[in-house]
Amino acid sequence: MARKENRRPVTVVIGAGDATGGAIAKRFAREGFAVVATRRNAEALQPLRAEIEAEGGIMHALGCDARKEGAMVGLFEFIERDIGPVAVVVFNIGANVMFSITETTARVYQKVWEMAAFAGFLTGREAAKVMLPRSKGTIIFTGATASLRGASGFSAFASAKFALRALAQSMARELGPQGIHVAHSIIDGAIDTAFIKDNFPDKYASKAQAGILDPEHIAEQYWQIHRQAKDCWTHEFDLRPWQETF
Repeated sequence: MARKENRRPVTVVIGAGDATGGAIAKRFAREGFAVVATRRNAEALQPLRAEIEAEGGIMHALGCDARKEGAMVGLFEFIERDIGPVAVVVFNIGANVMFSITETTARVYQKVWEMAAFAGFLTGREAAKVMLPRSKGTIIFTGATASLRGASGFSAFASAKFALRALAQSMARELGPQGIHVAHSIIDGAIDTAFIKDNFPDKYASKAQAGILDPEHIAEQYWQIHRQAKDCWTHEFDLRPWQETF
């Protein structure tokens, strides 16, 4: 257990994948935060941990199913007790799937909702519990194009992302006057990931012309949101490549 007087502020990244989530973890670690990164499989986080520690940062890799209430309650209790005060929380679970409405099973719909909406609620609630006594903190929810409009084949994903956006709005209106900055991003475009490279090679080719989002550039915007002065807070911000139509 870290000595309380020496504990660093903590950034928690729920859903620290190999692209955006990992880039956010690295960006905040470079600013001196102790980072807690979670995925269901903690072993998948070890390369990210090694990279952050090689740069002199601190990262705790924790396995956690964000859909489970007990797991999320225990996660925040553990962080506050044994790691440090939670200053920033980023909810970054994706759950992007594509099925026609007639092929969308109840199991698929419920699982997507649990991952992208219910897990966001649990994350936001537990973050608020630990931040409110200090009257400060930043909570950022990662949204998508589907947060604004439901495209053909994305009924499950869009429904969950709509719900996450509504959650963020409600939390911002409740918690903002109490000192907690709640923000919601709209990531409107393809991100530089192995999935895009392997499945959409034509789209990936536009990377040379800055036609897809760089995870490190997304992470920089998250850092700038956290740094905003209280008299000039952003709630919702959209990020897209210059070539993207909207």
